[in-house]
Amino acid sequence: MGPLSREAWTQRLGAFRASPSAFLAGAEGEDLGHDLLSDLRSEKLSEQTKVSLLTLSLEYSDKLWPDTPAAEAAATSLLDTLILLPSKPSALRRLLLLAATTALVSGGALGPTSGASCRLLPLLLGLASGRDMGRSFGSASEQRHLQATACECLGELERCKPGLLAPSLATLRNLLGQTGPIQPVSLLLALVMHNTLVVPSRAAAGAELQGLLVAGDSSVGSCPWDWTRAEGRDAHLQPQAPSWPTAEQEHGFPLLEPSPEEARELKAAVAQLLDTSYLLTPVAQAQLLWLLGWALRGLRGQPPVLFKPQLVRLLGTAQLTLLHSVLALKAAFGEALFTAQDEALLLRRLTLVAQHPALPSPTHLFYLQCLLRFPENCPLGPEGEEAAPLLLSPQLCQGLMPSLLHDPMVLLARLHLLCLVCADAEEEEKDQVQSPQGYLQELMAGLQQRAALDGGPQALATLCFQASYLVARCLPGQPIVQTSLIHGLAQLYRARPSLAPHFVDLLDQVSPELREPLRAVLQPEVVARPGKNESLCWHLQMLAKVAEGDAQGATLSFLQAAAIHCTDWGLQQALLRVCRALLRTGAGDGLADLLQVLARQLEDADGRDHARLYYTLFSHLSSPKLGVALGPSPAAPALASSLVAENQGFASTLMVQETPAPIRLRVGPQKAKGPLLLLPLRVEAAEGPVYCLELRFRVEGQLYEPLEAVHIPCLCPGRPAHPLYLPLRPRRPAPACLHVQALYTTPAGLTCHAHLPPLSVNFADLFLPFPQLPKGSEVCFFDDLWNSCLPKGVESRMWCPLGPQGLEALVSQHLEPFVVVAQPPTTYLIAIRLPPDSMLLLRLETAQVDGVPVALRTDNWTVLPLVGDYLRGLAAC
Repeated sequence: MGPLSREAWTQRLGAFRASPSAFLAGAEGEDLGHDLLSDLRSEKLSEQTKVSLLTLSLEYSDKLWPDTPAAEAAATSLLDTLILLPSKPSALRRLLLLAATTALVSGGALGPTSGASCRLLPLLLGLASGRDMGRSFGSASEQRHLQATACECLGELERCKPGLLAPSLATLRNLLGQTGPIQPVSLLLALVMHNTLVVPSRAAAGAELQGLLVAGDSSVGSCPWDWTRAEGRDAHLQPQAPSWPTAEQEHGFPLLEPSPEEARELKAAVAQLLDTSYLLTPVAQAQLLWLLGWALRGLRGQPPVLFKPQLVRLLGTAQLTLLHSVLALKAAFGEALFTAQDEALLLRRLTLVAQHPALPSPTHLFYLQCLLRFPENCPLGPEGEEAAPLLLSPQLCQGLMPSLLHDPMVLLARLHLLCLVCADAEEEEKDQVQSPQGYLQELMAGLQQRAALDGGPQALATLCFQASYLVARCLPGQPIVQTSLIHGLAQLYRARPSLAPHFVDLLDQVSPELREPLRAVLQPEVVARPGKNESLCWHLQMLAKVAEGDAQGATLSFLQAAAIHCTDWGLQQALLRVCRALLRTGAGDGLADLLQVLARQLEDADGRDHARLYYTLFSHLSSPKLGVALGPSPAAPALASSLVAENQGFASTLMVQETPAPIRLRVGPQKAKGPLLLLPLRVEAAEGPVYCLELRFRVEGQLYEPLEAVHIPCLCPGRPAHPLYLPLRPRRPAPACLHVQALYTTPAGLTCHAHLPPLSVNFADLFLPFPQLPKGSEVCFFDDLWNSCLPKGVESRMWCPLGPQGLEALVSQHLEPFVVVAQPPTTYLIAIRLPPDSMLLLRLETAQVDGVPVALRTDNWTVLPLVGDYLRGLAAC
């Protein structure tokens, strides 16, 4: 088959990029790599199409040629294509070099037995050295770009085979003094020098360093690479980023102790690289400093004074990458390179720049993280303990105090810094009004007040608990701060019990020094506030976490009073979880009486079985064995009680299993009929029959009244979707998101529950029509409603785009049930009831070319933004 046309290749590449795995599994995928290599030599394809083919080979080389033989053949074909190119300038040369290198590396074909590798290496070294490689490699104007590309390819080979280019150190060093691209040559030389010093050869670690640095320029006939050095070392690829290895990473790397002659040549080579580093881009400079810094760190008796001139230049840099490199050098060399004046200057600069009001949020966070992780010359306190930099005083941080007006991430970073400053503050500062501790307590009080707002955003509550965890972790030894934090959290729970999941998560994360006092304060708060419905659910969830055996009197009284209101399955299970927690911590006779009552009176059979099981365990096991039997570990040791051994399988059968949802639930088409607001639902079984299905719905916040559960006796796959109608009782007309949980029984008799995808209740789903009017009274009725909206209501005018449909079609499709008076095609009077007690009146006037003006009145001004979004979205429906 001949070469494909440009259009055919465009279609083929598009299909491949859409799904590479699926394309390669098809019939056309078998020959894609072969056709690509063949058509690269075709004269019928334009250079732009060939560039697209080579770009694809660079991105998906591992998929086009996945094994070693295929990668070897591909690299050979690409090199042959490179040789056959005409002498005129072409954009294909650089891409062919990159593609051949990528094929060898990704396919695992790079090695001494590879013919393509033995062809590619001398070619790349010749191009990098600026030699004349013949007419097939373009004109002299193109050589500079090819030299840079060759250096990039050699760098990739050196990263994959560390030490491969060690014999070419002198050649690469000589290139720095010649005309040519400085940045790629500098980075390649630094990489080869880094690999030679950091992971030395096992045969002679560092013994030939001087010879490598001062040897004469390698000729084409010699061998300027060393496969034995590359293959003989067991080296891991190191990240090419300005970070420094830990002690564990450095373990096993032999430290070199060069001779005076080797040290002199090494200093000269490093100084040569550093002297020209200012010509490099900031990112390249950062990589160069990382490579050289890590290499010199492993040499004995080599002070890092060579970096001092660069440090003077970089201390005032505005480039974030270079500032990161400065901190990395400090982490590597400490006081051997940085004086106290350098530290003070760097800290002052970081604190002042971090206060700049025009900084973008990511840059602001970067400077704050630099302060939080400022490398010290000597550690403070035990290993792993956080502390503020030695020279960072509260006065210097005065402008970095957190505020409630900051973004959450910035606030947390500044709060972290404030906590570190508080930990190092002197004792006499703690009682001052403007002390860091006092400011910290005021800030936490403000966060807790915002989180306590009923119906407030969830993000404010999350931020408050993130800040609380940060304070608890950073200031475990500050009793004043800890006491203030505990009492503030207790007040927060008193004001907003719905934050119980956040409290449970916080108790799981904090240290015992804060956990136990917080539990002791929260338990009386919970048992002193009996509630019903949703608040009772939060109290029980909280009590299951904070219940203690030594405070069972008040807890049992609370549970006995709460048992009356636990009418559904969820509340009953929450009540039983509290009983389980009391059993683990040491229970009294009052709990046994409560379990007996629950075993008789609970409506749900599953709850009665659990209560009976807990009572049986309590009656037959001692406290230590009871704690083991009910503990969280599934690998509990075997117990001496035969009753428990027999009931272990029975208990697992009684437990409600969480499984993937076996049903599909969606919102059906809305039909605005009747006085009640009903949300139509469609439910169908996805797999297997489902019995005794119960769907439970929950809406976050206080937007809606509690929703009733929906029951379906049986649901089988393959049958039509079962229609359901969920009654909605909004407390105010607003959209909502319904969280759905399914409880059902499998054919095997197991009780399972699953979380379904949430359902959206749109603004239009809340529309209800007014009752049917006597014929002839429609206009008077609408005018009475229109006049009654003012002055307490609000009036507005909006523009409703029509799109391709006309006004009559728009009204018929979306607003037909609510039309009171229709005078098509010019005027429509529309009246909509919005539960619980609001209304929306619309006057659709004469339609224009692209839309229709709408006059509206409502007695609830909060729905205006929702009405605007609804009208603007009608044209897109």
